[in-house]
Amino acid sequence: MTAPISLDSLDLAQYIRPGDGITFGQGVGEPLGLTARLVEQRARYSGARLFLGTGFSHTFSPEHADHLRFKGIGGIGTLRKLASAGALDPVPCHISAVASLLAGGQIPSDVLLLSVSPPNARGEYSFGLVNDYVQAALAQARVVIAEINPAVPWTHCDRTLRAEDFTVAVQGDTAPLELPTATFGELEQRIARHLAPYIPERATLQLGIGAVPEAILASLADRRGMGIHSGMIGDSVIDLIESGAIDNMHKGIDAGVTITGVLFGTQRLYRYAHENPAIRLCQTSYTHHMATLFKVRNLVSINGALEVDLTGQVNAEAIGAQHIGAVGGQVDFVRASVQTGGVSIIALTATGRHGESKITAQLAGPVTTARSDVDLIATEYGVAQLRGRSLRERVKALVAIAAPEHRDALLQAARATWSDL
Repeated sequence: MTAPISLDSLDLAQYIRPGDGITFGQGVGEPLGLTARLVEQRARYSGARLFLGTGFSHTFSPEHADHLRFKGIGGIGTLRKLASAGALDPVPCHISAVASLLAGGQIPSDVLLLSVSPPNARGEYSFGLVNDYVQAALAQARVVIAEINPAVPWTHCDRTLRAEDFTVAVQGDTAPLELPTATFGELEQRIARHLAPYIPERATLQLGIGAVPEAILASLADRRGMGIHSGMIGDSVIDLIESGAIDNMHKGIDAGVTITGVLFGTQRLYRYAHENPAIRLCQTSYTHHMATLFKVRNLVSINGALEVDLTGQVNAEAIGAQHIGAVGGQVDFVRASVQTGGVSIIALTATGRHGESKITAQLAGPVTTARSDVDLIATEYGVAQLRGRSLRERVKALVAIAAPEHRDALLQAARATWSDL
């Protein structure tokens, strides 16, 4: 690589061919200068295929499908507008499988766009805010274009980058995206209180982002000896580390280190992770791989859902044709936690924004997590323990945690199959 050039002088058509597969870091790891340039010059490499993870920016719009083709893990965040317009073609896959799909070419990565930190004194660049499947994309890429951004923290990852890894680099100055901590209210606090007895001291936590996970984290400040092994973390993890709740000393692996794939937070988290060896960003082939997860002690996975049916099937992807979620890493962690003697929690509010029940007689979308894998389902009305329970027992347990105004209708629907309920 020669010296970095200015973004304004970058002609992407010198590097991207029509039909190329293009990948980049998801969420806050999006190299905003490069992706804006990508959209601006899109007519010059018409038919280029983008693979999208989670989206928090407003870089891509349905009208950009005139020259760009969009695939992705789902309609998460701002990508919902692409999915709703039919411009995003979802790829249903576990996060643990993305690396192998990149290696096998099912997800093409001819060109990788990277957001990286400036180099340290040894000339090593960091992946910054996102590692997860970026390394797998790097291994397949013909062209690697790096946006070197002084606002991106130098984080400890399972490998570093050097100038020779880049085909070309540009100087970036756009502040990275931030994801503020979700606010929570009484409903989410009730869910957290119901779940408190199921989260033991010295548990190793995996959880996502959103109001319910934030409420659960806030309820754990008085615990001790806890650890983090997760696909993502947000700002609230800092609070638990500073309170002494998290020390990462009882996980069975990676003692003393918080393990994640991405930092989905604000500048507070970015500053905390900068040059901090106690925070390590790893690739998904480590964070989500069963060989790794089977070594984790007392794994408690906490995930959300759009809806759960009366037999325990979980939908976290779509309602009808509207893709507003993804498979993500839910099944990876659900299976690992249950099979290693830990706890798997699916937590959701009992009703949606229009008062509809999220405990349903029949799913309105796909099955993300099978009923044979579920453990605990929690709402503000309680916890349904489903592991090892029969179908009739599951119906009764799930109706009991549905909103009271929907329970009679759910029982009536269930009696069409089980008349003795």
